[in-house]
This record gives sequence, structure tokens and C-alpha cells, in this order.
Amino acid sequence: MQWRGRRQSNNIEDRRGGGVKKVGGVSIFGLIIAVILWQVFGISPETTLGVAQQIQGQTTTAPTHETADMAESRAFVATILADTEDVWTPIFAQSGHHYQPPSLVLFSGAVQSACGSATSASGPFYCPADQKVYLDTQFFRDMRTQMGITGEKNHTELTRQDQAADFAQAYVIAHEVGHHVQTLLGISQQVRQAQIKANQTVANNLSVRLELQADCFAGLWARHNHERTQFLQQGDIEEALDAAEKIGDDYLQHKAHGHAVPDSFTHGTSTQRKNWFYKGFETGDVHQCDTFSANQI
Repeated sequence: MQWRGRRQSNNIEDRRGGGVKKVGGVSIFGLIIAVILWQVFGISPETTLGVAQQIQGQTTTAPTHETADMAESRAFVATILADTEDVWTPIFAQSGHHYQPPSLVLFSGAVQSACGSATSASGPFYCPADQKVYLDTQFFRDMRTQMGITGEKNHTELTRQDQAADFAQAYVIAHEVGHHVQTLLGISQQVRQAQIKANQTVANNLSVRLELQADCFAGLWARHNHERTQFLQQGDIEEALDAAEKIGDDYLQHKAHGHAVPDSFTHGTSTQRKNWFYKGFETGDVHQCDTFSANQI
């Protein structure tokens, strides 16, 4: 995958290495402004957070100990996040909506979000409460080693970040941004409300459909981004499909316990995840990603 030389997003918070690199996000000061605007003037939280960002402007504090690898990872993540912004902004505009991009938080070991605390073991996640994607880049190294996701490309003269699973890593980011898209469209909220009224099996099925739609959105992003930048190389799609297979519920349960329990699935099987990612990539059509209307997923 070719990722160098393109725009990098400012919506990155780098909490690794004992410091914070924060560009374009909302600080504590910004949150205070948002609360004041909400309580005094009755402006909605989403709007007040946007106003707070404009008031506070950009602040940058570089990580205390940023290694070359950390800088490389940040550049990669910032580029992919910018790519998602440049794809979803016009898609939203075509339907008369404004795309408000998420922030992406880079962390090491553990992190505190508006959805609670999490560790690297949790894997990348999106928090709808603060509309941020959280990512420990150690997950990328785990993908290359423990999960064995390496792709089939010729890696001669490529840097370490390019050497293995680069597009699989981009797929992970695009998937989490897909959850942000679901939040902006109100889909996530509808699913949570339906889950409250449902039994565990139905609630799990709704969760699976939500995750598969995010996979489809990731595939859709890949198609539109390739049309825009020609960034894909031979073997990239296979790399993403390999990643999708190895994070399927059935694959992970078989690996951990030797058997799978379908009623407990919350993200979908390997086959489902691969199929929905590819459907998004093949069609490039948001409407084709309606996993909730599909009889069979």
C-alpha cells in the first residue's frame, strides 16, 4: 500500500511516551466551554463541542520520548485518518449532511476514554460518548506476529511500517471510523436502544450486524480512496481479507477454546466479515452496506 506523501490529519491525540500530542481535539478547557454553552444557552452537546474546538484552537505537546518508530506510526495513522476524512466528507455532502471527523487517540498500555478505561488487550475501539477512536500501535505489531498477517507483497526496500500488514492496519482504522459514521447517522443509537429491549441472543445479533456494517464501510472507504489516490497495490485486498478472517468470532473462539458458540458471537464469523468488507469494496455504495435489512448476513 502506498501511503506516503499524502495529507496527514490534525485530529490526532498522541498520548504515548509520557506526553500528549494533541491537534484538533478537545481539551479539558474545551470541555468546560462546551458545558457552559450547553447549560447557559441550551446548545446541544455536539454543537458545543464543535464551538469549543474553534475557541480553543490547536495545541500541541509532543510525546516526551518519541522514537523513530513512534513517529513513523503516527505519520501512518495520521495519513489513513486523513484519507477517511477525504472520503467520507463528500459522501456525507452528497446527501446534504456535514461530516464531523473523529479524533484518533494513540496510547500505550492503557487509556481512559469517555466510555471507561481500556488496555491494549482490548484492541482498537471507538467510543461514541466522546466520538474518538482509540488505538495502541502495539496492536499492529501483534497483527504481524501473533496473528501472522503479512500479506503477499514484495517487501524489498520498504520501511518497517510498510513491510507487513500495512493495508490490514488501514482496514482496522477504517473499520473504527465506520463506527463513527454509524454514530453520526444515528445507527449506533438505534441499535443500543433495541438491544436494551432484547434478549441476549438478539442483542448479540444486532451487535454482529453493527460490526459487519462497519466492515462494509471499511471496504467502501478502500474503494473510494483508491479511486482518489491509487494507493492500493497487489495483494492489499487479500491482506485485509486475511485480517478479517483472523478476527472473526468463530476463528478466535476455535483458537482459544477449540470450539465456537454462535449465539455468543458479537462481531461476526470470518466468512461474514470477509464478505461484507468485500461487498463494500466491490460496490462502493453506502446503501449496499445495510446489514440490518439483510435476511442473511
